[in-house]
Amino acid sequence: MLLEVVHLTKSFGGVVAVADVSFALPAGRIHSIIGPNGAGKTTLFNLIAGVYAPSGGRIRLDGDDVAGLKPHELAARGVGRTFQTPQIFADMTAAENVMVGRHRQLDRRLLPSLVGWKSVAAADRAARAGADALLAKVGLGDAAGTQAGALPYGAMKRLEIARALAGEPRLLLLDEPAAGLNPTETAEIDRLIQQIAAGGVTVILVEHDMKLVMAVSDHVIVLESGRKLAEGTAAEIRADAAVIAAYLGVAAP
Repeated sequence: MLLEVVHLTKSFGGVVAVADVSFALPAGRIHSIIGPNGAGKTTLFNLIAGVYAPSGGRIRLDGDDVAGLKPHELAARGVGRTFQTPQIFADMTAAENVMVGRHRQLDRRLLPSLVGWKSVAAADRAARAGADALLAKVGLGDAAGTQAGALPYGAMKRLEIARALAGEPRLLLLDEPAAGLNPTETAEIDRLIQQIAAGGVTVILVEHDMKLVMAVSDHVIVLESGRKLAEGTAAEIRADAAVIAAYLGVAAP
């Protein structure tokens, strides 16, 4: 399994936001985390992303315990992420934003940069070419030189995905990628997520748009009150009486 979450718990003071959650996710698929408001989705996502350290339990990536590692340490292990509200560098161009995502792959030593070694220049050219290719992949091929802050909101979402992909992740965490998007933009994100997974990157998304979740997900985890309520395929989750009850607020049979 690429990712294993074992009896994961997170408390904030006396409030237990995630309680004894366990699951195992294979590589190369699209996994979604859903649940009613306050179910613990964002907290679970942030535990996996390294924003929070768990109060208890384990997070394993390819068998290695990564619980408590910082986001940059997880990035070095192949974990990328986006945010519900795009965290872009508004004053940089779209291409420069994506190039920032390749910082781990570039030669950051001071001396070679100062003396202009050919290898550094070649790496910079490769980074720009890679940025252009990723922008084309997310449908922003014509926006490479555009200031990121001038892009439409939906384009900013795709730009952030391109920047995350620049780090060459094997696990990509998408935090509500369809939030604030119109139906056309959501359809573009739908296609992009499936394209990313088809390229071999494992995707985990937290999302409220159930139409998107059911369309793209190979596997769905449902939380309620910080606990795992159900997991299975999209079809299994759609038909689960306990899940229906949690969303509709009625008693499950």
